Amino acid sequence: MSVGILERKDLSAFRKRNPDKRIVFTNGCFDILHRGHVALLKEARSLGDCLVVGVNTDASVRRLKGAPRPLVQEKDRAFILLELRCVDHVTFFGEDTPLETIEELLPDVLVKGDEYAAEDIVGAGFVESSGGRVVRVRMVGGFSTSALIKRMRGDP
Repeated sequence: MSVGILERKDLSAFRKRNPDKRIVFTNGCFDILHRGHVALLKEARSLGDCLVVGVNTDASVRRLKGAPRPLVQEKDRAFILLELRCVDHVTFFGEDTPLETIEELLPDVLVKGDEYAAEDIVGAGFVESSGGRVVRVRMVGGFSTSALIKRMRGDP
């Protein structure tokens, strides 16, 4: 296991080893890291003592976004994220949603961007019923991986 990368099977033990830490979780593809991602991650980290980022595996990104995504392989996306001061750990999930990961980790705070309606945030009910909270972070307008890819292609 690389430093900073948590395997799913180790998430529950990680939680138990850190009972006094407020663990924050967010997730995404993070295919091309941009300002909007970094702003969300910094805000998420400010809400607790430790930020764990769930990253979609390459296969999961391909199912969700279609070919040729991802443009950056999962190990490289994890490496880049772990170089950010605000990210403490990365974990991968291969499902279309991070629900199983959230249930294993049991974060104190679940963070998503405000483009998600509260009722659409995967794992929100589980986190809240376990005593945690869900925070919707205001997104920085004008930044998205899909928009960046379109601009690179010269699409209008």
